[in-house]
Amino acid sequence: MSTIVTIHSFRRGVGKTSLVSSLAVLLAKRGRRVALIDTDFQSPGVHLFFGIPDPECAFNDYLWGKCDILSVARDVTSQFAGDAAGGLFILPASSKISDILQSIRIPRNIDHYAGGLDKLKKELSLDVILVDAPAGLNESTLQAIAVSNTVVLVLHPDKGDFQGTAVTVDMIRRLQVPIIHLVLNDAPETLDVEDAARQLEETYHCGGGIVLKHSEELMALSSARPFALQYPSHPLTTQLDELAERLSV
Repeated sequence: MSTIVTIHSFRRGVGKTSLVSSLAVLLAKRGRRVALIDTDFQSPGVHLFFGIPDPECAFNDYLWGKCDILSVARDVTSQFAGDAAGGLFILPASSKISDILQSIRIPRNIDHYAGGLDKLKKELSLDVILVDAPAGLNESTLQAIAVSNTVVLVLHPDKGDFQGTAVTVDMIRRLQVPIIHLVLNDAPETLDVEDAARQLEETYHCGGGIVLKHSEELMALSSARPFALQYPSHPLTTQLDELAERLSV
């Protein structure tokens, strides 16, 4: 049975897409067959990490009934085939301005969305489906979260982000998603990691949170490539692999 993991954040700019791109690679390296779907239609970015040009058929087009879900999936396993025993498929979103505007106007059909995920599971024999969701809370995002088995919430060490994440955690619990992981991203070097992880648990009661410290290498790499591919031996990659292990159980 495939696991659906939605990666979400209360606000933009917390490194959500960078995180999920590396998680997808690390899960595939663990032998899992993985699909990564970009549903952040207002700010699509997954395709940049894997060098995929703006597709003729994007995930937006599937939701609008213009193409089959399988025609959206791009097999990128060959980008790291020497390291992977599994497989990785990317389902990009369109970065065309007209499609971005159309995505804002047209609500998502949740039955069509869930049906597409079911078809992907069966036809591609997937173990994990990762969904890069848009930041913030709206009806479409909540519907997507509701069909997930796990949610990974990404936040920055900022008071406003902590408060917004508390609201988000409450909404996810109301949707009865069984597993929530918290990732405090881009933490300053001076932050005590163990103390920060303890505060995450005391504040949100979601189980062991992960604290990822600021990385200049990550900032310099930007969206050019998944960090875990560029820096496989970096301490940050080791931490990300720990999260991948939790998701692959």
